[in-house]
Amino acid sequence: MFRIIHLITGLSTGGAEMMLYKLLSATDRTRFDPIVVSLMDRGTLGERLEALGLPVYTVGMVPGCPTLAALWRLIRLVRRLQPDLIQGWMYHGNLAALFASGFSPGRIPVLWNIRQSLYDIKTEKRMTAILIRLGARLSSRPARIIYNARVSARQHELLGYAADRRRVIPNGFDCDRFKPSENARLKLRRLLGLEDETLLIGHIARWHPMKDHANFMRAAARLAARRPDVHFVLAGRGVDETNSALMKMIQEAGLVGQVHLLGERSDVVEVTAGLDIASLSSAWGEGFPNVVGEAMACGVPCVVTDVGDSAWVVGDTGMVVPPRDAEALAGAWAALIEMGPEGRVRLGRAAHQRVVTKFSLVQIVRQYEALYLDVLNVRS
Repeated sequence: MFRIIHLITGLSTGGAEMMLYKLLSATDRTRFDPIVVSLMDRGTLGERLEALGLPVYTVGMVPGCPTLAALWRLIRLVRRLQPDLIQGWMYHGNLAALFASGFSPGRIPVLWNIRQSLYDIKTEKRMTAILIRLGARLSSRPARIIYNARVSARQHELLGYAADRRRVIPNGFDCDRFKPSENARLKLRRLLGLEDETLLIGHIARWHPMKDHANFMRAAARLAARRPDVHFVLAGRGVDETNSALMKMIQEAGLVGQVHLLGERSDVVEVTAGLDIASLSSAWGEGFPNVVGEAMACGVPCVVTDVGDSAWVVGDTGMVVPPRDAEALAGAWAALIEMGPEGRVRLGRAAHQRVVTKFSLVQIVRQYEALYLDVLNVRS
């Protein structure tokens, strides 16, 4: 059995963190012994990972401040755990994995896992930009660099990341959990106090400039001027009524009563499956957005901005518009509305089948496991 440390920045409910959870939930535990190490804290996923029977360790680093004490705790922890392989997750976790391996006895192979696209490094925080450039200089050292999007691989390689280390493994989706559900549709409308036939357009994303909630609200205002019967559902960390900036956007757009803010949800499966149209309005930064694959698995047609691999993920089962173009976003929503319920159902079925065929969790987990065995020089 091969012991693998998954070293990640933190365990909040984000796209990379959720993909780690899904990967470990389906990993073959007769061949692999996974351990999770969080550089910061246990976040919202620590207990869920332990419920899978997995050990979870924390190093206690403070964001933006990797103290010598924290680094020493990481070195001692990795030496004690004696892994066969270390897989980093995201820029901080990737560099920490390389650092920990360098201070461990023997030659522990390291994998990096990059989860975002990189259209303009100037949009990144100063420390993150420094880590990205440092990663380019050190990128020949990991055994492989896993990207979850083809666009992301090309963008990082243009910045100097080693092309011969590239391996693209897209995100995977549990199609037994995320699936079409008429019951979810009715349940969501009753939660919101709406009629059963109310048309809902959803946006599930944490509050962050890259998600471009402002553009979503501008598009919503344009559509609502033509279709006042349409309602909008927004969910995600920081997307609730305590968010004064978002509340101001809603008021200025004249959408009070038509926009429903759900905040961070534990029932995201049912919220997603209850939508008529799912939307991604991101301006930059996406690699392979989980929310798009989840909506497609639920049979919900998507309108996405052309960021990361979103256009490839959707294929011909939804619509793609330029980022930061509210008129195009509203127009795409309107086009799907004009298709009527039967047309959207047909698109949704095609979207569900595309996920089952190309992005099922079982297929993706097997790709990770095959890569581990390849790096460890083990016959599968």
